[in-house]
Amino acid sequence: MPQPSTQPAGLLVDGTTSRARPLLPRIPLPPEAELDSYSMTAAGEIMDHATRALIARMTAGLSPAALWATWADWAIHLATSPGKQSQLASKALRKAIRLQRYAASCAFSHAADEPCIEPLAQDRRFRHESWQKPPFNLIYQSFLLTQQWWHNATTGVRGVTPGHERAAEFAARQVLDIFSPSNFIATNPELLERTRDELGQNLVRGAQNLVEDLDRMAAGKPPVGAEDFRVGLDVAVTPGKVVYRNRLIELIQYAPATDKVRPEPILIVPAWIMKYYILDLSPANSMVRYLTERGFTVFMISWRNPSPEDRDLGMEDYRKLGPMAALDAIGGICPGQKVHAVGYCLGGTLLSIAAAAMARDGDDRLQSISYFAAQSDFSEAGELMLFISESEVTFLEDMMWEQGFLDAKQMAGAFQLLHSNDLIWSRMLRVYLMGERDPMNDLMAWNADTTRMPFRMHSEYLRKLFLDNELSAGKYEVEGRPVALGDIRVPVFAVGTETDHVAPWRSVFKVHQQTDGEVTFVLTKGGHNAGVVSEPGHPRRHYRIDMRTHDMNHRSPDEWLQKATLREGSWWPAWCDWLEARSGEPATPPGLGFAAEPGLPDAPGTYVLMT
Repeated sequence: MPQPSTQPAGLLVDGTTSRARPLLPRIPLPPEAELDSYSMTAAGEIMDHATRALIARMTAGLSPAALWATWADWAIHLATSPGKQSQLASKALRKAIRLQRYAASCAFSHAADEPCIEPLAQDRRFRHESWQKPPFNLIYQSFLLTQQWWHNATTGVRGVTPGHERAAEFAARQVLDIFSPSNFIATNPELLERTRDELGQNLVRGAQNLVEDLDRMAAGKPPVGAEDFRVGLDVAVTPGKVVYRNRLIELIQYAPATDKVRPEPILIVPAWIMKYYILDLSPANSMVRYLTERGFTVFMISWRNPSPEDRDLGMEDYRKLGPMAALDAIGGICPGQKVHAVGYCLGGTLLSIAAAAMARDGDDRLQSISYFAAQSDFSEAGELMLFISESEVTFLEDMMWEQGFLDAKQMAGAFQLLHSNDLIWSRMLRVYLMGERDPMNDLMAWNADTTRMPFRMHSEYLRKLFLDNELSAGKYEVEGRPVALGDIRVPVFAVGTETDHVAPWRSVFKVHQQTDGEVTFVLTKGGHNAGVVSEPGHPRRHYRIDMRTHDMNHRSPDEWLQKATLREGSWWPAWCDWLEARSGEPATPPGLGFAAEPGLPDAPGTYVLMT
């Protein structure tokens, strides 16, 4: 366990910054002068940290320097591209003419021509039939044409770095979303009709909703309705017992639901950015319950919610105290049995690190590995990379340096911006102007039950994995030695989801390039959470599946998509069939809590209840 540093805040124990660069050249000085110089340097570092932390709080963790660099890169290259400027001017003129023709058609005929532009498939703001009537059809068509023009303006400018181009297009889209005609009473026909029909009562209810939400936010209370989903009573109710505990995890063993079970237990490593019970929600959609009913012994890691005192916990601590400690505990309960390891999201990334280190060291306790929406190559990590640059990470580090952790509320803004139409503006329209509240469900309540991220761990995660992509490059070190994902030889089952904005499926698909062994890949309908929590019987679900054996050539994601088999329904049964085919014959279940420390509680334990 790493000991707290005795060096001044802002420095690592070897006197370097987090990027392993000396703060100042080492000039020989008399002892007294060297001490004074060191103290001045440390004091300056503390001042820098505090200043940037203050700015980060004011900007919700976004770096003004990164925003300025993005704008400057785009503006300078556009200013020196007269050809691009002429193209944009021509596009603007053509769009204006198209809109005028459409307006004339609407004015002189009852049936207007086809719209100038159709909304994107995922844009649901203008689907109501009232948007097709004048003048609102002209308003939303003008908006969509403007949106398209700005997309053209912020992309395809020669010389702009790819990262800055994506950020510029994203920033323009966010500003335009603010001024969407769907957000205002005067320009939203659906809202006008509702207000007229209800004589403004929808606005009264919306104001009441706003006051209630602000009150709950100020008091630190969960959203309305979340209190109906209590952990251990309404969700996370699969019977089990905590069989091991350390300062970072509680390990839960679930009670068998069949007379005989497969001898190889399942260990699930969830992400610590979320609480584990997303995989044990209500009984009807609990993956844990489904696995036990299919005849498996299931173990689950429940992560402790870190406090400021845990600021120095790093990725290595999470590996040792997480999956490695859990494997040791499982070995005492199921002696001699190999383990089916499962990693979800960030937990899957940690599992891949642990598995690579185990393979390097000759530790063969794993029978198979399953990854759910988990990345180990971050070169194409999706729109989250918009918020991850040297400048952005530095601002986050300074904010965490002051707090000791990154709070979930400080992370939520970035995730919401990725889908601002659905998660911000459409919700505000529905709740505060329409006066409607979506009924709370177990997944929404779980999403509101947030956690924190320790300073050192999150800094290492962002720098080593996102910025430097060390794991994919074979440069990530465990116990001072690099690990290689190619050393993993056990069968792999990987799941990507079609609309995942956290771990895009094409990024998850890169697992094929990182191992020469057997890989079964599933692409399922849904997003990062709903695509994984996709129980049998869930309506309107489908998935694609295909397996690559060790003697097959590599395929691109598009080639895989063409060849994979499309199936209706949930992917859970196919996964359990895959596990069963790689397991022994059913036998008597191990004792619940056998060899566990005395005094440990029943499931769901105590760590999951920490706020």
